[in-house]
Amino acid sequence: VGTQSLDLIIDAVCCCLTECRAQTESVLQPDGDVTAAAGETATLRCLYNTSSSNHYLFWYRQKGSSSPQFILSRFKVGEGKTEETERFSSSLDATARSVPLQIHNLRLSDSAVYYCALSSLSN
Repeated sequence: VGTQSLDLIIDAVCCCLTECRAQTESVLQPDGDVTAAAGETATLRCLYNTSSSNHYLFWYRQKGSSSPQFILSRFKVGEGKTEETERFSSSLDATARSVPLQIHNLRLSDSAVYYCALSSLSN
């Protein structure tokens, strides 16, 4: 029995959703395209930089020409919100400045562009 290969397309984007200060706010998705088999778990990395002690990270996915859909948010303190808790998970590591997205039990329908976004509030 063969497994279907999924090509999860990751596009790097810096989305500052509130006040952003020049050159102190950034988001990096270092992996580019990620390929995994159906049923496996894929991890999409997101690294960020902010000088704010009050920051929020978000993950969105976009299929085709549709609008991006919210997946989850993580805050420096606390968990945040997750739309689909069974298959999508993430944790914010403020020390490593990382908020990876794990997609469990991959499906062909998970193939999309995934965006990591940063929102920082003034200290």
